[in-house]
Amino acid sequence: MSFLRKHAVLLGLALALIVAPFLFYPVLVMKVLCFAIFACAFNLLLGYTGLLSFGHAAYFGTGAYITGYVATRWAVTPELGLLFGVAAAALLGLVFGGLAIRRQGIYFAMVTLALAQMLYFFYLQAPFTGGEDGLQGVPRGNLFGLISLSSDTAMYVFVSVIFLASMWLIDRIIHSPFGQVLKSIRENEDRALSLGYDVDRYKLAAFVLSSALAGLAGATKTLMIGFATLTDVFWGTSGEVVLMTLLGGVGTVLGPVVGAVIIIVLQNELADKVGSWVMVILGAIFVINVLAFRKGVVGEIADRLERRNSAKQSNASVDKPSAG
Repeated sequence: MSFLRKHAVLLGLALALIVAPFLFYPVLVMKVLCFAIFACAFNLLLGYTGLLSFGHAAYFGTGAYITGYVATRWAVTPELGLLFGVAAAALLGLVFGGLAIRRQGIYFAMVTLALAQMLYFFYLQAPFTGGEDGLQGVPRGNLFGLISLSSDTAMYVFVSVIFLASMWLIDRIIHSPFGQVLKSIRENEDRALSLGYDVDRYKLAAFVLSSALAGLAGATKTLMIGFATLTDVFWGTSGEVVLMTLLGGVGTVLGPVVGAVIIIVLQNELADKVGSWVMVILGAIFVINVLAFRKGVVGEIADRLERRNSAKQSNASVDKPSAG
């Protein structure tokens, strides 16, 4: 029973993934899972370290482009393609993070945005990216050289395993001593510094981890849909992941997943009906969320459940007869 309680979230997600392809279009579910990984990666930085990045599409897009390139030009297997994409995103995060963490607050956010835009124009001009046409025809390949991922069913299982592994890793990080230090930095950086922690080193480590996971999301998305484009590194994608995280609930495990589900499903359902107005609708949803649900969907639900449990415990202690 203790195992079930400890891993209830992962078990619930696994069960949902088993049922999902029977209820929804598998490719849409896979897209949601890729962006859920991206949002969870961003939440690791914002929700648990307190660092707001406006340029996280740089790592998402880098993972997408590098994996697409090595899969197309070098004909590597899918797992090696993912490793190349994750390694490139982590290395980029190390470089950009080393520059950005020297600043705080809005200055940190603006530096990340500026660096991401520089990378966007680099990818626009770089010959290996295909420019405005993007990197097309990326093969899904054979996993370990043995298992073909050409069918949507095989690819769905592959993406689901990556998603669950990412969620497990993030859960381990935030509940580890390292994660507790990150939370202390978020709550009171000066106090963490006074306790002897090398704050900049922890920030950089969190930045690199978040970048690597964002790269994993982009790399998986490229293998799944077969192409990478400038949209993957565009500032609008950075804004979308911020919206997903805030809508679902910053600093919660499931919040970014719920936010990704809401945004991707709305985009998919409304794109053909309202066209470019979909961004206006998403903007209105964000405004309503900020005004009425400051903690996000999951955050508000968790807060209300906690208050209800506290009220029940308080009433029980009042009604309990005193001894003697």
